[in-house]
Amino acid sequence: MAFEDKIIKEALTFDDVLLVPQYSEVLPKDVDVSTYLTKTIKLNIPLMSAGMDTVTESRMAIAIAREGGIGVIHKNMTVEEQASEVDKVKRSEHGVIVDPFYLSPDNKIYEAMELMAKYRISGVPITVNGKLVGIITNRDIRFETDYSKPIKEIMTSSNLITAKEGITLEEAKEIMKKHKIEKLPIVDDDGNLKGLITIKDIEKAVKYPNAAKDSKGRLLCAAAVGVSKDTDERVDALVKAQVDVIVVDTAHGHSKGVIETVKRIKSRYPHIQVVAGNIATAEAARDLIEAGADCVKVGIGPGSICTTRVVAGIGVPQITAIMDVAKVAKEYGIPVIADGGIRYSGDITKALAAGADVVMIGSLFAGCEESPGECEIYQGRRFKVYRGMGSLSAMKAGSKDRYFQEDASKLVPEGVEGRVPYKGPLEDTVFQLIGGLKSGMGYCGARTIKELQQKAKFVKITQAGVRESHPHDIYITKEAPNYSVHVE
Repeated sequence: MAFEDKIIKEALTFDDVLLVPQYSEVLPKDVDVSTYLTKTIKLNIPLMSAGMDTVTESRMAIAIAREGGIGVIHKNMTVEEQASEVDKVKRSEHGVIVDPFYLSPDNKIYEAMELMAKYRISGVPITVNGKLVGIITNRDIRFETDYSKPIKEIMTSSNLITAKEGITLEEAKEIMKKHKIEKLPIVDDDGNLKGLITIKDIEKAVKYPNAAKDSKGRLLCAAAVGVSKDTDERVDALVKAQVDVIVVDTAHGHSKGVIETVKRIKSRYPHIQVVAGNIATAEAARDLIEAGADCVKVGIGPGSICTTRVVAGIGVPQITAIMDVAKVAKEYGIPVIADGGIRYSGDITKALAAGADVVMIGSLFAGCEESPGECEIYQGRRFKVYRGMGSLSAMKAGSKDRYFQEDASKLVPEGVEGRVPYKGPLEDTVFQLIGGLKSGMGYCGARTIKELQQKAKFVKITQAGVRESHPHDIYITKEAPNYSVHVE
């Protein structure tokens, strides 16, 4: 290849472009921000929380799913721990709980208490050979002092209120209201336990009408795996925990190990949706999709805590990477995730307009109450720890294989560790991000994300244009909830 041919083209990122406003009859309140993560999984908002150990565990995954998105449980934990985190998400909400926990009358009271505490539930059905014989709730335990007693001594067993299979949530609600109960066991004609409906699940359905759920009324959940020795074992455990999406998450998705892992997962579990990444080229998209990926994830080095571009000299600015990948992905009808580099809500609009279907968020969610990062006080302000999965501490904790250094005795980090301002509940941040997206879609005259992609026109801007885009010639005395001055 001639030297002059080595420079392929100019590449752009979020700050290099702006969307051009167009004639519109669309108000922000009228837009539809639903999207598809894969051909079969629909999200009500185009956001997913990153599979990072300072961003997403079960608490964050539950919170983002209730808002209409999906969370990716990180893999810096044991196989059992990760599967347990997925299980917590899948059991946090139900329409009808088709596989409720149950105990026998001979189990001890403390065993029921441990189960209730672990899964944050307030009652457990009691069965003998599958037949419902009672129920134990917090109300039964409240005044008990000897927790070593068998459950049968305090459980509610007489006048049990039950319902038959096929009952609707509205019918169940009326029965619970009439009998002043909070849990309604579902039984067949022989009295065998077949499910459970709780008043909490009915209340959650009303409180979170936009929640992203599976066909059984449970919250959607994704989980990350790598290309390490325990990948098959990890996938098996996650599938058993009924995960909806497996994310094959590496720094370089266009590699033999990732392609083989995707093929292996899809051959063993054809029904499981697989996301593969990270990539930045059209060729990578084609190879991963041909391998069976149901969605591809774009982003080599754009994240705020990632140093891949300066340590390895590798990457493609994100807007160009999204466009290149999306062009191929659309040929196959495969959705695209834009992962990294999102600083403001306007960047989400730009990413979607460039061809992404979903945007993965790391730093903007790391400061939220639900993230697992530690909270700390610095100069009188609250912060939460945020680190890249390529940082030294994260690699030592288990993410070495993401950067293909699983067997290395010395590590070459591709990320840093730092802190981000504490932001409070996730729902407040999501409200601002989606509000900005809706506003941007209104400016473009787009009612849907698909329409945004069809209508979008970008202009390239200079550094002077970037400066003009931000507040200038003023001392900001009160920060807006959706804008803060970033340290460069």
